[in-house]
Amino acid sequence: MKKTSTRLADGRELIYYDLRDDTVRDAVDRRPLERTVTTSEVRRDVLLGDSVAIASHRQGRIYHPPADQCPLCPTTGDRLSEIPDSSYDVVVFENRFPSLAGDSGRCEVVCFTSDHDASFASLTEEQAALVLEAWTDRTSELSHLPSVEQVFCFENRGEEIGVTLGHPHGQIYAYPFTTPRTALMLRSLAAHKEATGGENLFDAVLERELAGERVVLEGEHWVAFVPYAAHWPYEVHLYPKRRVPDLLGLDEAARTEFPKVYLELLRRFDRIFGEGESPTPYISAWHQAPFGTLEEFEGVSRDDFALHLELFTIRRTSGKLKFLAGSESGMSVFINDVPPERAAERLREVAS
Repeated sequence: MKKTSTRLADGRELIYYDLRDDTVRDAVDRRPLERTVTTSEVRRDVLLGDSVAIASHRQGRIYHPPADQCPLCPTTGDRLSEIPDSSYDVVVFENRFPSLAGDSGRCEVVCFTSDHDASFASLTEEQAALVLEAWTDRTSELSHLPSVEQVFCFENRGEEIGVTLGHPHGQIYAYPFTTPRTALMLRSLAAHKEATGGENLFDAVLERELAGERVVLEGEHWVAFVPYAAHWPYEVHLYPKRRVPDLLGLDEAARTEFPKVYLELLRRFDRIFGEGESPTPYISAWHQAPFGTLEEFEGVSRDDFALHLELFTIRRTSGKLKFLAGSESGMSVFINDVPPERAAERLREVAS
């Protein structure tokens, strides 16, 4: 893997990740862009104890452009895009319309391929491995920024999810705080450790699921299962069998096997609802340990956390979506229409 860092016309960083070590990246961004001005502000909700990013400049972001005006495709001739070069393998750049910026963190865009009509599921194992390298490298680099406490790599896929650019891509949010969902996991981790005299909750969950009926697929180093209390109609958690706190902790064996397992999982998601259905909309989210202090979670260290990926769709059956209505949005109490055991069975049925 070769990494080349450059700057766009407005000063934002752009990084090429190439499969070939002899690839040269010297294209210049020819757009007449002024320096990016953001209004990102993080406000604390004192009643709920969480934080909200206020980012009014995002109202002007690009919204469903035609394919021939996609800003994530390579630059060709006079059609200038966010990527100055005429081709790329994987590219990462600072978001032009970030939710978090400056002292409030950082947001980046990850383009998985230059092929506008592709998807992550259609990548080769070599391409998927390069994306994993990019995620890992960005996690490392962003963790060293003084304003960053947690790094979140994710992909939103499908208009039903709210995606406004059709090109296959994901994002990375570098938060200046520990996110509420991670904080809940850490509190549960601490409570379980104290109650059991030191047992790790993630290890206990993984052991239970490996012995149960909700395993979807299993490799030598990874296992994917539908969790016992799945929130979404089809939700799968992908864990390395050896607990590590973040992407940096994966060993070579786990890195080598990941593309095969993950691509198979994504391809099964596209087959859940049968022939003729549009591609399954999903969110794919990496959960990593925060890089900041964990003092408020007594007795827990970063090494107690377990890196894992959560993949879920808001489609509950063919042609129907799961909406977060009163109970979910108003009280954060999810109601799932699909039994997790049945979801796991269906995901096993649609194996390649």
